[in-house]
Amino acid sequence: MSTATEIARLDAETAPLVARRLADELALGDGGRDRVRALPHDQVKAYAAAGLGSLTVPREFGGPALPATTVAEVFRLVSWGDPNVGQVPHSHFVFLNQLRLNGTREQQQRIYSEVRAGALVANAQSEFGTKHVRDIRTSLAPAREEGEWLLNGEKFYCTGSLFADYLAVLARRGADGPLQVAWVRADTPGIEIVDDWDAVGQRTTGSGTVRFTNVPVADDWVTPFAATFEGPTTYGAFAQLLHASIDAGIARRALDEAAVFVRTKSRPYADAVAIAGVETAAQDPLVVQAFGEMELAVRSAEALLAEAGRRVDEADADLTESSAAEASLAVAAARASTAKVSVDVASRLLEVSGARSALTSTNLDRHWRNARTHTLHDPAAWKVQHLGRWAVDGTRPPRHGQI
Repeated sequence: MSTATEIARLDAETAPLVARRLADELALGDGGRDRVRALPHDQVKAYAAAGLGSLTVPREFGGPALPATTVAEVFRLVSWGDPNVGQVPHSHFVFLNQLRLNGTREQQQRIYSEVRAGALVANAQSEFGTKHVRDIRTSLAPAREEGEWLLNGEKFYCTGSLFADYLAVLARRGADGPLQVAWVRADTPGIEIVDDWDAVGQRTTGSGTVRFTNVPVADDWVTPFAATFEGPTTYGAFAQLLHASIDAGIARRALDEAAVFVRTKSRPYADAVAIAGVETAAQDPLVVQAFGEMELAVRSAEALLAEAGRRVDEADADLTESSAAEASLAVAAARASTAKVSVDVASRLLEVSGARSALTSTNLDRHWRNARTHTLHDPAAWKVQHLGRWAVDGTRPPRHGQI
């Protein structure tokens, strides 16, 4: 477990170095974990022990308060090593941001201190079978004791819940009241965390079902959620920036693994030998051209990601309607780009590597499965739609936390 001093020493230079070391360790076993769906409990603990869960804790609460650009780079690096581990703390940072925006000082002190000690927060927000993703039915009903509530409902896509110390639960105060966030310990009686996530990719993120049955929640463990969007905010831009970082990490790792496979295992195509006189697959001019195109695409996505991070940081430093909109648009561009590039490069990995790369023993298809699954989180087409509306008539993107 990291000490408070070690966490405070993390800065914009050291945090990515710590993330790179962790990523190298993750990369040694990510394919094996994916193959048998071995949940990365030890790897997530290593992430927290390195202090990486505390990157955004404000300085007044003993944290390093690192900027969005640094957090995004940490996410990209860790996701290069294993995008499942990279995605597990996504909601952790998103809801710590929500706490920063809407929590009382007492709430912030309590939860930030737990995070600095290594606690992990997971989400319980989306629900299965509702009209749309922002249709929430889980509720907080008054308990017998004044100042206490009973939490009831069922959530799905609860990424990180199998590894979490706390769950940030999106619920309505009453049947139709305003949205709130209930902060509950994962081991509270009445909570059932079900290991039923069975997607084709991102198989070990612990993103299954969580049920709440008369779970007691004290009033001082509830923070407002709807208030997040009453004024300009980078809440959604920050959340989407981290998603883009995960996709960028997948894309770069897929390209790196394609290069290793072509250099060490692929055979040159017969026509390349006969016509171009090559001796290895890596010398095939068509293969080299394909790698050049993929490198260009990945670099472009990474550049958009870096620009988006800078825009979020600029908005946080001087938050206005204009700066918040610019941040969201920059992140939308990065998200649309990384989504497409991660899927395309992960698919093309097999194309340039040849038939042997499609054998199940290589498990190279995990990169496409991971990219395809994660990029379904939010439709990239709507990112482009909001960019188009801005380009045509200056319409700013909506405030709802998903752009």
